[in-house]
Amino acid sequence: MITTVTLNVSLDKAYRINTVVESGKVIRVSSCNNTAGGKGLNVSRVVDICGEKVLATGFVGGNIGNLVEELLEKDNIDNKFVHVKSETRNCINILDENNISTEFLESGEMIYDNEVEKFISEFDKIIDLSDVITISGSIPKGVPIDIYSTLIKMIKEKGKKVILDTSNQPLKEGIKALPTMIKPNSEEIEMLLGLSISNKTELLESAVNLHKKGIELVVVSLGKDGALLVCDEGIYHGKPPKLEVVNTVGCGDSMVAAFAVGLSRGYSYKECLKYAVSISAANAMSLSTGSFEKETAEEIYNNVEIKDIDFNIE
Repeated sequence: MITTVTLNVSLDKAYRINTVVESGKVIRVSSCNNTAGGKGLNVSRVVDICGEKVLATGFVGGNIGNLVEELLEKDNIDNKFVHVKSETRNCINILDENNISTEFLESGEMIYDNEVEKFISEFDKIIDLSDVITISGSIPKGVPIDIYSTLIKMIKEKGKKVILDTSNQPLKEGIKALPTMIKPNSEEIEMLLGLSISNKTELLESAVNLHKKGIELVVVSLGKDGALLVCDEGIYHGKPPKLEVVNTVGCGDSMVAAFAVGLSRGYSYKECLKYAVSISAANAMSLSTGSFEKETAEEIYNNVEIKDIDFNIE
């Protein structure tokens, strides 16, 4: 089973408008789609579509939290959340007539110490049931900044694989516990290593440096150009074919989900990369966040190019 951790759950509202976003204007929404959100819940849906058993966990609260659970039940996603006093947040994604995305993300309300303690206690039991665990997204108010490091240590002590996908200080703290995999972009790598990256060679060097610190898999997001993978087996670039992109929101989460599925199934790292690039690209062709059509993913998979990068990682 794959478990997804989303501490900062949200109700994601996707607004479709037939114009562009303009400040100070009244804009009519042509359609609205509500989904259980937060990066980890996007991961959950993709894992489920891939055909693997998944359990979602984290914090939910209030009426919005109840709606999130209802939406997950409609999606047949098993979940075991810790219920908290504070209301779960809203996040809004506006897709304009040119398919350009504008997001408004609430930060998340206060989580109290006893609620954090309850989650850690429950999570310890969940680890035993899991093959791979993903930890995604931001941390709500009140939760210790090193919570991801704590969770990763718990997971590794039980010999399970863990993927960390976050940013800023939670990422900086989290990698101290050496998760199995991270998925930073170039800006996040700059933050982690305290340097400036201006070309592909520097990007490769930086990813290799993170791998040398003890992170088994360093996957670098490259947007429409796919992703780089640095591991003991070598360095690989997975590139999808040219596609008609509809919605890029959730592509990174889809990649995390596919890697989790690949690791759970025992794929080689090279095969994990090819699978993940195809699933991520298929998500970009779907209007729904954290979703894809299997037929589309299969077609893309057959056209994903994997290149070995000649770069010394000794």
